[in-house]
Amino acid sequence: MTKYEQVQLELLKYPKVWLVTGVAGFIGSNLLEKLLKLNQKVVGLDNFSTGHQYNLDEVQDLVTDEQWQNFSFIEGDIRNYETCLHSVLGVDYILHQAALGSVPRSISDPITSNSTNVTGFLNLLNAAKECNVKSFTYAASSSTYGDHPALPKVEDNIGKPLSPYAVTKYVNELYADVYFRTYGFNTIGLRYFNVFGKRQDPNGAYAAVIPKWSASMIKNEDIYINGNGETSRDFCYIDNTVQMNILAATAPDTAKNQIYNVAVGDRTSLNNLFDIIKMSLKENNVTFSNVPNYKNFRVGDVMHSQADISKATEKLGYFPTDTIYTGIQKTMPWYVNNMGLK
Repeated sequence: MTKYEQVQLELLKYPKVWLVTGVAGFIGSNLLEKLLKLNQKVVGLDNFSTGHQYNLDEVQDLVTDEQWQNFSFIEGDIRNYETCLHSVLGVDYILHQAALGSVPRSISDPITSNSTNVTGFLNLLNAAKECNVKSFTYAASSSTYGDHPALPKVEDNIGKPLSPYAVTKYVNELYADVYFRTYGFNTIGLRYFNVFGKRQDPNGAYAAVIPKWSASMIKNEDIYINGNGETSRDFCYIDNTVQMNILAATAPDTAKNQIYNVAVGDRTSLNNLFDIIKMSLKENNVTFSNVPNYKNFRVGDVMHSQADISKATEKLGYFPTDTIYTGIQKTMPWYVNNMGLK
């Protein structure tokens, strides 16, 4: 039995109260779904700036009525300290996902990114400390590695940030470390590497590459690749990310006050990703025959990204269940169905 399986059995036997911030977003709603299916009590916080009510509606359809009764929702903003204090009352575990993501978004509007990702983070961190919350797990980012050239990326070796977004995520890590040193408050930061899966929004200027390309191919629209297509990423399926959040939240204190990579330890070029999505769509009876269009490399991006996941494996018992290939296979029916072709 894996560590993750053991933890799930323990949670079913002894349910906890969880706060998921950004609960109406892509990652947040997947965490909500998993926790409710484990019969946990969940408090969700979201201001709908990037999350959507329809994500919560879909989760409601996927769980039992009894499980849905274990969910309570607060519409509010982490930039409001009183909202944060209210949301953490009576909570055992916090999974902090609320943030303004996207490197390009932060470059065009660094002020809002900072207020959400730094001030909002500090508000929730301090509220959790004041209310003696047992466990605080937060979404960090692989963007923190910045211009450090080494591959794979190891948690202790980072470079200079390449975007305002990367700065905000690094500041989260610094604050978390200071709160341990100053107040003895434990946290775990999870550096996400290109998470993808169902309910990831394909629309908008800041959509991630997998949902954006999938939706465009389904609609038979042109595909644009930044650079020559040899840029590579460590794409991580959502179930791997959910696993890491639950393992981190329930980890012993000896594994806390740490940063962990959340990935699969592999990398896929954009050219290869294009072929994988195209093939998966064909398996779902959608044919895309256009060739991709190449344009300039995007400012603030790194050329290659790949994680070393040995620390997460050794300290948390993390074992990714899905590769880029199986993750795309599981995700594609959702995109096909939600684009109205089936």
